Amino acid sequence: MPTEREEASGESLDHLVTSLSTETSAAADFPAPIFENHAPTANRVQLGILTLALAAFLYFARPVILPLFLACLAATALRPFMRGLARLGLRPAFSGAVVCAALMAVVGLGFFELARPAIRWMDEAPSHLSEMRGKFQQRFPNAARFGHAIDSLSDVGVASVARAHEEQPVQTVEIKDRRGANSILNWTGTVVAGLGEVFVLVYLLLASGDLFMHKLVRVMPTLRDKKRAVEITHEVQTNLSNYLFSVSVINICLGTIGAAGFHFLGVPRAAMWGMLAAVLNFVPYFGPILVVLLLAVVGMLSFDSVPQWVLPACWYLVLHLLESNFVTPILLGRRFTLNPVAIFVSLMFWLWLWGIPGALLAVPILVSVKAICDRVPNATYISELIGS
Repeated sequence: MPTEREEASGESLDHLVTSLSTETSAAADFPAPIFENHAPTANRVQLGILTLALAAFLYFARPVILPLFLACLAATALRPFMRGLARLGLRPAFSGAVVCAALMAVVGLGFFELARPAIRWMDEAPSHLSEMRGKFQQRFPNAARFGHAIDSLSDVGVASVARAHEEQPVQTVEIKDRRGANSILNWTGTVVAGLGEVFVLVYLLLASGDLFMHKLVRVMPTLRDKKRAVEITHEVQTNLSNYLFSVSVINICLGTIGAAGFHFLGVPRAAMWGMLAAVLNFVPYFGPILVVLLLAVVGMLSFDSVPQWVLPACWYLVLHLLESNFVTPILLGRRFTLNPVAIFVSLMFWLWLWGIPGALLAVPILVSVKAICDRVPNATYISELIGS
């Protein structure tokens, strides 16, 4: 069980930085710090092999590493709430339980509010497709005639094959396949188990307070390395916490305003589409594109005229352009501005490595890497490359 601490996490880190900085002058006779290693550059072949081995390890160890990454990300984002509860005199163990309970309530409420209408909408997908086809043929008759011509050609080929086999006896075979239901049950169980692991890890990380920070300081060989380790950890926690909090507030506001606009335009299930827009906006590039396409389909299903078809997608597109070009740069500033190419490459890599959770982690991981490289002298060029 974690011990009781009298100060908040941020205050204890600042105190640790201050205490170490007063002793840095006495470190002149110590060995060279590990952060300023002037050894020859590692062989490029060995570095490439190490990188490939690390990527393979992250891919095959996904069931273990992915919950750990998600838990560390969530715990870092929830640190401000822990500091606020610590100022009220609550112990880290109790504060972590309160924060985790609130997180579970928010995630569960959002999942059920989004999942139920989404499942209902997907169940109605066959009727939606036939309705879309009818409206498309009505509005674009030339394209409809072209499609009928292609269907007639395919029907000719099917008829010839049917005549060739009509004299052969037909044997009816009944196939009982339960793999679909079993796969859904297995997928649901995997997701629930993964969420349980994440919540347990989040609680343990929050309840431990600065335990791992103090352990990291103990294993550093010199006072300068101790100070640098505290500064890097504090910088990563502060930057990542501020970034996640700011982006979450921006996306929630975007989803709320979008849902209000959808309701005003007459879009059915406006709250669901607003919540989906807020969630997918965490994924750069691909998320907004997917929202625009879905809203275009919803507009075609909900309205009769072509201008009304594009109104929901245009409304979200206007909000997204305002958010990405004005609101986010103003609130986040240059400190969190990243190179678009670096963001896209990181998104592709983590999406390939871990799927949708990797896409959600791509930008926070890039922010953490930049914060670390800003503090390590030999890695400042990496920070310059991924920065704006």
